[in-house]
Amino acid sequence: MKYPIDKELSPFCYITPPIRSPRLAGFLGSLLKTPKRIFRDPEICVRREWISGYGDGTIEVLIYEPKAYVIDLPTLIYYHGGGFFFGASWHHYDLAKIYTLNTPARVVFVQYRLAPKHPHPIPSEDCYAAYKWVYENAELLNIDRKRIGVGGDSAGGALAAAVCQMARDRSFPTPIFQMLVYPVTDRRMDTESNRLYTDTPMWNSRLSKMMWQGYVPDVSADNIQYASPMEAVRFDGLPDAYVEVAEYDCLSDEGLNYANALREGGARVTVNKTVGTMHGFDVVTGAKVSGEAIRTRVNALKKGLWGNE
Repeated sequence: MKYPIDKELSPFCYITPPIRSPRLAGFLGSLLKTPKRIFRDPEICVRREWISGYGDGTIEVLIYEPKAYVIDLPTLIYYHGGGFFFGASWHHYDLAKIYTLNTPARVVFVQYRLAPKHPHPIPSEDCYAAYKWVYENAELLNIDRKRIGVGGDSAGGALAAAVCQMARDRSFPTPIFQMLVYPVTDRRMDTESNRLYTDTPMWNSRLSKMMWQGYVPDVSADNIQYASPMEAVRFDGLPDAYVEVAEYDCLSDEGLNYANALREGGARVTVNKTVGTMHGFDVVTGAKVSGEAIRTRVNALKKGLWGNE
């Protein structure tokens, strides 16, 4: 193996998605469906809601909560990763369960529409619509609107960051916290990690280039900061954050740069640089490094949503 990635992450440390074009990625991504098992889980209750997305679109959200119900739970609105092309994978649903049980919190899992069929601005606008729906329907959903956070991994991290910027820019109450796990943040791809990691497993800069071609085909598109959060003109007024990056990941520097921008804007930011990891490493939930990262995320959520130190 070219990179000294933790052996516990095998076999995924040898795998790269077999995608060669945005169209193929979109087709493969559309094949991923919500697993029926989550509705039969003995520890959590999951219910579906269909809500209005961007324009005339409709999107599905899944609302997770512990069956051992806790009154006045905070809420995490979660946006899954997948290069803006792929629907949620099995491990995203497993992570949502971990977050809802261990924070504890309700988790609103957003099934936003996907590129290339639905390019920028549709995914970020769908995600903002979901955030606004949760906030405006807090009483019906039995949610404390003062304790709503957002989070996401990879492309979902970009969407979570965008939702925070959109709420601020549109004078809507911002989330209380944001959790950004190895996030996409910059379509310009001019970082050292993008130059170095052109062939890393799970994800690399060659795939990122194709991703941006499908997600933002119009390079002069309006509101580009909601696709590429590092291109915002200001970073003040944004929520405190937890930002996690993987060592051998083309997106590592993008995550660190965004964390620094948030700090300079006045947010309190916790950064977790995982070692011996590649993008999406936590798919191997049994690995020590994955378990440590997930526990660190849960602790960040407890602090960000509950106020627990």
